[in-house]
Amino acid sequence: MQHLKDLAVWSEPVEELAFVPTMGALHDGHLALIKSAKKFGKRVLVSVYVNPTQFESSTDLAKYPKTLSQDLELAAGAGADYLWTPSVEEIYPEGLANVQLISAGPLGDLYEGASRPNHFSGVLTVINRLFTLVNPRYAMFGEKDFQQLFLIKKFAEQQFPTISIITGETIRDGNGIALSSRNSRLSSDELEIAQVLPRAQKATRKLNSISDVQDALDKVFSAQSGFTLDYAEIVDPRTLLPVSSDFTGQVQVLLAGWIGSVRLIDNFAHHVKGRS
Repeated sequence: MQHLKDLAVWSEPVEELAFVPTMGALHDGHLALIKSAKKFGKRVLVSVYVNPTQFESSTDLAKYPKTLSQDLELAAGAGADYLWTPSVEEIYPEGLANVQLISAGPLGDLYEGASRPNHFSGVLTVINRLFTLVNPRYAMFGEKDFQQLFLIKKFAEQQFPTISIITGETIRDGNGIALSSRNSRLSSDELEIAQVLPRAQKATRKLNSISDVQDALDKVFSAQSGFTLDYAEIVDPRTLLPVSSDFTGQVQVLLAGWIGSVRLIDNFAHHVKGRS
């Protein structure tokens, strides 16, 4: 595997390139995306770039785990051909203070965006820069960040129609907790608390009305000490908008909350049949 610190030195443009953008601290979720990318592209490029424009505070940015030497080993082991670690100057040559954010629109202000203003505008801004520099045929994203995935797909359809967005299912640990780079900041006691997220999915599994699902979610989270729920929203996966109480069909349940200073998000699909 070749480690690229600047794409300007990359002398081997690849026609069928699969791109896996990451912020590093790679885990099995990232590795699953890299392995999936191998099935689509002739070559796989993984980027590690902790994007400052999507963090709401410099404190949160500073706390984000950085494990580059381990990332290089893991990416190579999963089959990556190139690992690119761009500088801030390569991504934002105009300087961070002068970056014009790409608006994520009204959908970017909901749920995660309500708690983290401009987060998704920062995400779309860096995706725009990365896609422009890399020009891949395929780009791989996990489903754990469902709202982010929805917005990136919509953005790519409009601005990068030649890039196919390939999604990978959420990878979970043995307790059902969605893998996240931020999990490395949780103690063993806090990881037990985090099991409230997969427990919420289990509690709703056989429920057939929106109100029953919402009630079950409320009960699970109100009973868990140490977890501060931010939102538990039931949305239409085709529009990302909240569903009405009489909705039937496929929904996506979006979850987020805090354990201490660590923010966790999760989501799951659920089919609402309606009352019989």
